[in-house]
Amino acid sequence: MPTLTFKLNDHLYVRDPQHTQLGLRIISKSIEMIDELGFEQFTFKKLAHEIDSTEASIYRYFENKHRLLLYLIAWYWNWLEYRIDIFTSAVADPKEKLRACLRVIAEEKKYDPTFEFVNEEALHRIVIAELDKTYLTKGVDGYNQEGLFGGLKSLCKKISGIILQINPTYEFAPSLVSTILVTANQQLFFANHLPTLTALKADPERYQKLYNFLENMAFRSIQA
Repeated sequence: MPTLTFKLNDHLYVRDPQHTQLGLRIISKSIEMIDELGFEQFTFKKLAHEIDSTEASIYRYFENKHRLLLYLIAWYWNWLEYRIDIFTSAVADPKEKLRACLRVIAEEKKYDPTFEFVNEEALHRIVIAELDKTYLTKGVDGYNQEGLFGGLKSLCKKISGIILQINPTYEFAPSLVSTILVTANQQLFFANHLPTLTALKADPERYQKLYNFLENMAFRSIQA
């Protein structure tokens, strides 16, 4: 069982998968399969076969595969905020604190042994490829009322607060932060698939270049 878990919104799941061995296998294998197959081709039937269980057992944890995707993306935002807390806790200067946030957002995502049941590298690829599917849907208002985007909102609020420490008169802090969070993933997607839409290249330098871009965008906006 994991030594550290995140408290996610109760509406994301029927039963919290972080608290049982079967639940942890569902999370771990679903990340692997969605990363490999894509969300459209992923099904609970295929997942049940891979974990040597039944579809009925998976439905005891998640209402449907879209709720599972919402759960995985929410977990990712909580993990990102957790890492930001680690790298900003000892930083007093708000400008340096914002830079630390941007580094965490832009950096290459690697396996975090604190959470043995999650491959964060694969999960980040899912966020890059499938994030839009969580909110570009007719059900978005209902999901919002249920609080299913709380992880993203919490992260946005935290970074917005840092921006307002730098410039208390800046009126677009939430807009800037949400743009940064979405743009970071889009630019990495473009680098791999639509290279004419970005200055990033699909090479090891792309994460540093992404950070440079985000820092430029953030500080030029705040100072303006």
